[in-house]
Amino acid sequence: MKKLLVFLLLVLCFNAFSQMNERTIIVMDFDTNLPIEDATVLILKTKQVLMSNADGKVSFELKGGSNIEVTHSSYLPLIIKWSTLKQKDNIFYLKSKSNVLDEIVLTKLHPQKIIKSLVENSIKKLDVPARLKVYSREFFKLNGKYSYYNDGLINFQLYKEQKRTKATLLVEQSRSYGLLEEEISSDLLGYNLNLMMENYYTFKCLNPLLDEKSRKEYSFVIKTSPTNEEYNEIAVIPLEDSKGLLDDFKIVYDINRKIIIEINAVISSATLSRAVEKTADGSKNIIKSVFKTNYRFDGANYYLVSSKEEINFETTVKNQTKNIEVRNNLVTTNFNSQNFTYKESDVFNDKTLFNKKNTILTNYWDVSGLTPTDEELEIINKIKY
Repeated sequence: MKKLLVFLLLVLCFNAFSQMNERTIIVMDFDTNLPIEDATVLILKTKQVLMSNADGKVSFELKGGSNIEVTHSSYLPLIIKWSTLKQKDNIFYLKSKSNVLDEIVLTKLHPQKIIKSLVENSIKKLDVPARLKVYSREFFKLNGKYSYYNDGLINFQLYKEQKRTKATLLVEQSRSYGLLEEEISSDLLGYNLNLMMENYYTFKCLNPLLDEKSRKEYSFVIKTSPTNEEYNEIAVIPLEDSKGLLDDFKIVYDINRKIIIEINAVISSATLSRAVEKTADGSKNIIKSVFKTNYRFDGANYYLVSSKEEINFETTVKNQTKNIEVRNNLVTTNFNSQNFTYKESDVFNDKTLFNKKNTILTNYWDVSGLTPTDEELEIINKIKY
């Protein structure tokens, strides 16, 4: 009888431990009580990486339990104990680093040379060959109206070719909704997936800062915070008399390993206000431009974790003006340094998932690492039907 009771208790414990637990975390700013977007949420047990959405929300499923690490370059890190996740929506507050006095770092080398060295070393340190399983999501807006949406689960097979990182795309699942117009121009197809990962692994977005001439166009400042001794931050801001639409940059890097952890690039409202409007047929007038990439070193591997690109511009073709906005997100759901075999017929060679036939085997978006907001779900459903 005792053996039977012990057996039953073991079965109950096993079932309790092995069942899938659904949890939602909402990350908020301690001072403003506003949601924090793009916070990295790491499930310490499985090493799964998730990103908070515009509502600060992250939803996930997990067998058993795990402590969770939440990080953001603008906030102090937070470790969440699994035992505290008792509600349907569990709210946690991060304290801003802006309340802590940053120290300006004085170096013998000009920051421009430091950036160049960081890029070179980071390219060497990134794990290639490797395979990234990535969730890709893209919203498209034409003349102020959401008109198109796609997402997919993609394998990026990374390899070296003549000392450069190249990527082969293998699409596992995807869905595409919405019709834009009868004649589709190249501007309306969003970001080029075949080039994006290659650009991320060569840090192409930092090319404007690597030329010696950049010292005449930007101011460079290196900062550190006593609350995060592992990382430094380089702020690069266009000078007031600089010409063209130059981005404001923030580069976060690991001091000891000399590798880039995060890049932010945005064209500020002040820079946009100085821009001269282009009127030639086919020209583009930028309204908004946002770029962000996050990289992770997990103690053994160094790879891309996530990216966000947004572009909003107006273009005039044959006296017709169009306002175009595209938002793209990539989140790495799995990293593997092994080589995989594949058939050439499985390779995806098109620019985007725009013309890809829907292939839905599972609800892959539910484990994508990027939880949609209520507004985004509403947009997807409207376009879908």
